[in-house]
Amino acid sequence: MLWINLIGVALIAIIVWWFWLYKPSSVALQEGVVEVIVKDSVYQPSKIKIPANKESVLKFTRRDPSSCAETLLIPDLEINATLPLNKQESVTIPASPSGHYAFHCQMKMYVGELIIE
Repeated sequence: MLWINLIGVALIAIIVWWFWLYKPSSVALQEGVVEVIVKDSVYQPSKIKIPANKESVLKFTRRDPSSCAETLLIPDLEINATLPLNKQESVTIPASPSGHYAFHCQMKMYVGELIIE
């Protein structure tokens, strides 16, 4: 009985860490293109920095078969893209002013942040 309780507490700790404490690293724009992998219920990287007032390209590769991962939304920039499974999809970010822009799937289970500086 003690083992079951310990396993339960460990699973709760893992869930809390994954959904509330895990902070993926940021990435700086390299040569106008950033590659983003969609797998294991997250965007990798989930925080992306790009220069302001300059068009940039994000290349998404969806490796997660979940139907939720199929759609990419950046509402503040009016971007809606469909990400095919195991294929790279380019998303062009238009020249935009500085700011923080959320991106996510249609159910907001996969979330990320686009930082334009």
